[in-house]
Amino acid sequence: MNSENVGDYILKRLKMDARKPDLYEWSRIVDALNIDEFRVTVGIIGKYVELEDAYISIREALKHAAAKNGVKVDIEWIKAEESLNIDRVKDFDALLIPGGFGERGISGKLETVRYSIENKVPLFGICLGMQCMVIEFARMHGLDGANSTEFDKDAKHPVIHIMKEQKYVKNLGGTMRLGAYPCKLKEGTIAHTAYKEAAVSERHRHRYEFNNDYRQKLQDEGMIIAGTSPDDLLVEIIELKDHPWFLGCQFHPEFKSRPNKAHPIFVSFIKAAIENKKRREM
Repeated sequence: MNSENVGDYILKRLKMDARKPDLYEWSRIVDALNIDEFRVTVGIIGKYVELEDAYISIREALKHAAAKNGVKVDIEWIKAEESLNIDRVKDFDALLIPGGFGERGISGKLETVRYSIENKVPLFGICLGMQCMVIEFARMHGLDGANSTEFDKDAKHPVIHIMKEQKYVKNLGGTMRLGAYPCKLKEGTIAHTAYKEAAVSERHRHRYEFNNDYRQKLQDEGMIIAGTSPDDLLVEIIELKDHPWFLGCQFHPEFKSRPNKAHPIFVSFIKAAIENKKRREM
């Protein structure tokens, strides 16, 4: 449109002074988005995959991160309600479990976590995705019956539970932890390396949290608490020792990704997918 002088035409019609726009950055972004020489495949295991727009922010964030890494990303949609088809996902370069509400599809997400851990496949969990990572890791390390009280209020090991201040609220419709909250990062973690900052602010939309009663037990088994609230009370990011890329965050980083400013965690995730693909092709 700019090459056809559409901007000049509009400015003249509006009787505004013309100026030459600096579109170098945008032209660079467009070129990056059109790269097609190297492709990685990310499988998204979600409960609303038949409605792709339900995950449009995640889809676009992956595209931004792929462009930043100089690659193209192919997205495969997997229904979480179904058992994980190993023959299908074995060729994926990375896996992502997005957010959501309710118990439907949880079994498929938990299978995905186990598959990632056992096969060292990069896994990114967002909000409910992170909670599934905690639940399955706990089950794999001696906590039979580990669950979220969202799915089983009488869970033997409620590693994910409702926030204390909301336990006695009857109408939960408008009581989620919403909006931007600060998060401090642990040095040496994937998150800290990606952000290159000691503290960040990210947007939340949830009401269940990591249960601190199990924090030490899970850390002893190899889980890393990579990000917390400034007072160290709320767990915001989890990672895993001895895994190439395993990160779950309680917030929604996709909401802050832009074409000209890909989100650091998504950039790190796509980089891990690239490295995984290269390892498999060796």
